[in-house]
Amino acid sequence: MCRRLAASGVFRRFSGDSRGMTASTVAGLLSSEPTAKPRQELLLPRVSYLTLVTDKVKKHFLKVIKADDVEEMWFEYEGTPLKWHYPIGVLFDLHATNTVLPWSITVHFKTFPDGDLLHCQSNSVIEAHFMSSIKEADALKHKSQVVNDMQKKDHKQLWMGLQNDKFDQFWAMNRKLMEYPTEEGGFRYIPFRIYQTMSDRPFIQKLFRPVSPEGNVHTLGNLLKEMYPSAIPNDGEPKRFQVVIHGIEPLLETPLQWLSEHLSHPDNFLHICVIPVPTD
Repeated sequence: MCRRLAASGVFRRFSGDSRGMTASTVAGLLSSEPTAKPRQELLLPRVSYLTLVTDKVKKHFLKVIKADDVEEMWFEYEGTPLKWHYPIGVLFDLHATNTVLPWSITVHFKTFPDGDLLHCQSNSVIEAHFMSSIKEADALKHKSQVVNDMQKKDHKQLWMGLQNDKFDQFWAMNRKLMEYPTEEGGFRYIPFRIYQTMSDRPFIQKLFRPVSPEGNVHTLGNLLKEMYPSAIPNDGEPKRFQVVIHGIEPLLETPLQWLSEHLSHPDNFLHICVIPVPTD
């Protein structure tokens, strides 16, 4: 039992200082069965998670399916189960950057793929994953000092700001995670993950500093040369890959510290998608 989900468009959602939560994806839900075509238009933030809308999706499609047919929901695009613990924008960039909009994905209500996806039975699971990522990022940036100085209510404010799409609520706490001593020139390490569709490896994540021991500012190109050299063409070679962050291709000369401050997701990681250049 399944239905279709269509997503289209990306646009700026917040004004002012947009670090951390920046863009949104327009989405719609569409039945895959010719005899039943209910449609539901949704606005899903790029920085959110698919599983935060499962209740809304389930309620909509209970109009055309039996409640007894509904088990654990999951999402799939062209045969690939979509990992709910990846932000929506990362899923779109990784799987559908060069597709014709709207983005059509399938919503399943049965036959959960245990070997491909983590189970997510409630929002508390999403919250635990999100806070774990926040803590990991702060360990890389500040040796966990910022998160450890926060109270439990501050952690909850970060989560509620994301869950309810309230930037000011989120940023009041997250700005602390983006600070660093001026004399250090940046974070201790840059929290990043490089995703690729051509590998069984989920993502690349290693220690990488924003500034070299000699004091030189590291760029996106420096990171890729060390972590994924084939993403950068040699002189005279045609471009083979697109390097996409939040739906755009930043210049390889862009300082990594700047990208981390301005284009990180709410989990404080810089999510970088390396995808093949379309051939047609």
